[in-house]
Amino acid sequence: MNDMLEGMLETALYAKDLDRAEAFYEGVLGLSKITRAANRHVFFRCGPGVLLIFNPDETVKPPAPGALQVPPHGTKGPGHACFRVSAGNIDAMAARLTEAGIAIESEVHWPNGGRSIYFRDPEGNSLECAEARIWGIE
Repeated sequence: MNDMLEGMLETALYAKDLDRAEAFYEGVLGLSKITRAANRHVFFRCGPGVLLIFNPDETVKPPAPGALQVPPHGTKGPGHACFRVSAGNIDAMAARLTEAGIAIESEVHWPNGGRSIYFRDPEGNSLECAEARIWGIE
């Protein structure tokens, strides 16, 4: 597990290519996989929370009889998630991403003093590593 990623501030991600998503979140970001259900979803531990990656083509299908009755859901196009990262680890996280060939799209210094970096996963989802204080959380 990557201890620099302390938790999720925002979640809701979808990826049609779960193999590529799994390789990115587990291999590049260092998250621990909890489970994978065929081509429907892959779940990761992130600090005290969980990051859910769903295949949008599968989550719009109604659940099979006898399966957990999670209603159909999903989205089209890229989403956004923000990983909680301490101020001291943002530069280390940026270096890890750069070493993996992942471009840092933007660095923002927020008016309250918090800082974040933005990058994209292989599906084009916008990802952010930020200090929790951007939301007034210490």
